[in-house]
Amino acid sequence: MVLQLNTPGGSIDVMNRMVQSIRGSDVPVAVYVAPRGAMAGSAGTILVLAGHVAAMAPETAVGAASPVGSQGEDLGETLAAKTQEILKATVRSLAAWRGERAIEMAESAIEQAAAASADEALAAKMIDVVAKDIDDLLRQLDGRSVVLNGSPVVLHLESAETQPVRPTVVEQLLQALTNPNLVFLLLSLGVQALLIEISSPGGWVAGFIGISALALGAYGLGILPVNWFGLVFLALAFALFVVDIKAPTHGALTLAGLGSFILGALVLFNSPGTPSFQRVSVPLVVTMGALMAGMFFVLLTFVLRAQRRPMAVGTMALVGKIGEVRQRLAPRGQVQVAGELWAAEIDLHEPAIEEGARVEVTGVEGLRLRVRPWERKPG
Repeated sequence: MVLQLNTPGGSIDVMNRMVQSIRGSDVPVAVYVAPRGAMAGSAGTILVLAGHVAAMAPETAVGAASPVGSQGEDLGETLAAKTQEILKATVRSLAAWRGERAIEMAESAIEQAAAASADEALAAKMIDVVAKDIDDLLRQLDGRSVVLNGSPVVLHLESAETQPVRPTVVEQLLQALTNPNLVFLLLSLGVQALLIEISSPGGWVAGFIGISALALGAYGLGILPVNWFGLVFLALAFALFVVDIKAPTHGALTLAGLGSFILGALVLFNSPGTPSFQRVSVPLVVTMGALMAGMFFVLLTFVLRAQRRPMAVGTMALVGKIGEVRQRLAPRGQVQVAGELWAAEIDLHEPAIEEGARVEVTGVEGLRLRVRPWERKPG
């Protein structure tokens, strides 16, 4: 089996499980760092040494295996010393048969974060082969003897046929969730969908989409080196957006929420010590923040309009309506307003109003309307 490797590193626990699988395999495993430009950094260095055969493509690198925390931060002095010593013991056992130079190079990768090119690793016997592709690798390994579970095994690969093992759809999805930009978009979409569901309950599509997006985003956060303090600013941003709708401040809280959203996303993904390839795109964060703020600003506009609009239901909705006198008002009588017959009373200091005259409703007192003569305005 050929394990093609291109990784900046990862969890020590996951690495240990992979090392155990490789060393306990019933078939020889060749760990091959490829294609050109690939790397076996950090934990990947130990995976290379774990292979029954170690190989690299030209223009690749291996090393820089100094342990760091899950968020990319430096470990405390005691924990760093303990972790380094256990990793050095691991590489000494894996590289013992390769010679002193290979052991020294592996230990320096852990102690000093040293790295080596393919040719340098080959010269130190840290790897066995430099191969330009899989076919070249199999050609060079044909007839080579390797030790498998304590017994020598000769590789007969002259007529071997390669059968690539493609990742499943689920594996491709989980791999995509190591992209910080995708994780950021999932979190933003998930919260937006849940807010829509909360503001308009009764459906299920928005809620389902929101929960699914947040679940996938949470998985990605568990893999990526993030600063969890950024979630505080993101939660504050959405709280400010919602509050600005419930208690409008003419956009002030929306602008504050926009700033908190951008700051939270950058703190979450782009904290010092995070590798550049695991950082979220700043233009994406700013654009997404502006879109969300714009959406909430539009909602805020509708809310303000609704608050200023006269009531459309109930007796108070009659204020300002124009009706017709059905029984002379002197000062009480009856008027027809909005297709209904109402008891009415003239406003104070108004003369009597005859039947057929037009009146305007100025107020409602129980089941009686207060009215005054209506005069058509010029124009």
